[in-house]
Amino acid sequence: MTKQIWLNLPVKDVAKAKDFFGKIGFSFNEQHDTPSSTCMVVGEGNFVVMLFEESLFAGFSQNKLTDTQSSSEILISIDAESAAEVDELAEKVKEAGGNVFAPPAENQGWMYGCAFADLDGHRWNVLFMDFSKLPQ
Repeated sequence: MTKQIWLNLPVKDVAKAKDFFGKIGFSFNEQHDTPSSTCMVVGEGNFVVMLFEESLFAGFSQNKLTDTQSSSEILISIDAESAAEVDELAEKVKEAGGNVFAPPAENQGWMYGCAFADLDGHRWNVLFMDFSKLPQ
């Protein structure tokens, strides 16, 4: 059956998006890059996030793009290894030009996280989860 799953996101400018995500610590499989797309690799499982120029994305999705400034199409969640890593990523996002719309904070007594919007308004949630503090 299914061997992998990819997430495809539309971006206004592939080079700027690649620069932003590189600055906050993501890597790329440049073997799959084209002038209108790039292949971002996330985490130990090498989860693929394809960043496509908006016109190309709209062509194969055959649907109108969401206005990420006024609505959310998705919330992409990634894990962190520590609260300090959450803090560090939030700072990197700010320095790279992203918008940290939910600053790092504790949540429900066992999670610590923040949330940011990338250059194209896609929303990301970064969480450190301390399962030893999870209510039983």
